[in-house]
Amino acid sequence: MEAVILILGLLFFAFVALGVYATVKAVGAAKRGVDRTITQARRTVEDTALRAKSYGQVGVGGELAQLRLALRTSMRATQEALETGAVEDASLSESLGLFQRLSAHGRELDDELKRLEREPDRATVASLLPGLKQRTERITHSADSLRWAARDRARQFIEDDLDALNAQIDVEAGALRHWTVEPDEPVGGQGKPQPRGDGHDPGQGHGPGRGPVDDVAQAITAPDPRRQTEYPWQKAARPETTN
Repeated sequence: MEAVILILGLLFFAFVALGVYATVKAVGAAKRGVDRTITQARRTVEDTALRAKSYGQVGVGGELAQLRLALRTSMRATQEALETGAVEDASLSESLGLFQRLSAHGRELDDELKRLEREPDRATVASLLPGLKQRTERITHSADSLRWAARDRARQFIEDDLDALNAQIDVEAGALRHWTVEPDEPVGGQGKPQPRGDGHDPGQGHGPGRGPVDDVAQAITAPDPRRQTEYPWQKAARPETTN
């Protein structure tokens, strides 16, 4: 009895521990989902503000907004392309690692551009713009190169698979159009009659070696319809019924 109680107690604690673990995992997953939603909303709001500044603001502030918007757009598009492609193509893992290193430079540049937006000394910021534009172009160029290379690779795989599929379909279509008809089989299972040595054809008239009795027997014995040639697409003949 004590052993049963002990086992039941252990099972109870095991279920409690499992429930606590599942609850913690669910709470963690929910928290991560909320964090992603908040981050995405913050990015959307910030991108909208940058787009408004780049179109509606002139001078140093507008140029900084344009640089940030171009940088963020290129980096985000490349990240999505590489992460999506790496799921099906393991060779993109190295490209994804290179992009992560490039992302560190991109985040550093974005933070610097963001700080300069609040800088009151516009003359100093204007003097820094040529170097900032060059850094932005270098980073976005590298990101664009990775993104388009990944897309070209995926497109090439699709074309190769389509070519192989088209070749298989052509072979199958040719096989479907090819059929052969078996040669007619001789009635009675005998081979083609050979001409006799006296020059008479045994199939014409009542020549030597053939009499009226042979004609009567041949007339009585009708050809067997089951021995006729059958085609692959021909339905089997149903047996006749006598009423």
